[in-house]
Amino acid sequence: MRLLLLNGPNLNLLGTREPEVYGQTTLSEIEAGLVSLAAELGDEITPYQSNSEGALVDHLQGAADWADGALFNPGGYTHTSVALRDCVAAVSFPVVEVHLSNPAAREDFRHVSLISAVCLGTVAGFGAGSYEGAYRALRSHLIDVAPTSTLKDS
Repeated sequence: MRLLLLNGPNLNLLGTREPEVYGQTTLSEIEAGLVSLAAELGDEITPYQSNSEGALVDHLQGAADWADGALFNPGGYTHTSVALRDCVAAVSFPVVEVHLSNPAAREDFRHVSLISAVCLGTVAGFGAGSYEGAYRALRSHLIDVAPTSTLKDS
């Protein structure tokens, strides 16, 4: 199966940005680990990061031609972007929302996600491990509900 790994604003600063909240693992390290794990399991993960809301919308829409699903950490747009919420609702594949920290245990404004209601599920609070958990959950879902013949051609 082919999956999009989509990361929003400021996630390019992982490893140096508030390491007490987000950890010391860089986004490049997270991406490399997931790409490697996916390859071991016979899957393909294509990472993309942008600080621009429009670029994230464009990339998610463009993945409809090739992706079977997506892992999405919308960063700060989680709490503000109706455009990204509508885009996730519009794509024909399942999306799992991912967060390094647990937004429900943080500032009040982080308690509401505009994205999660249109996602298959959310994995949050496990640091870099949230990404692997989200990947494994999405992979399991796709195997359970979509026979191989319905997955997009690799």
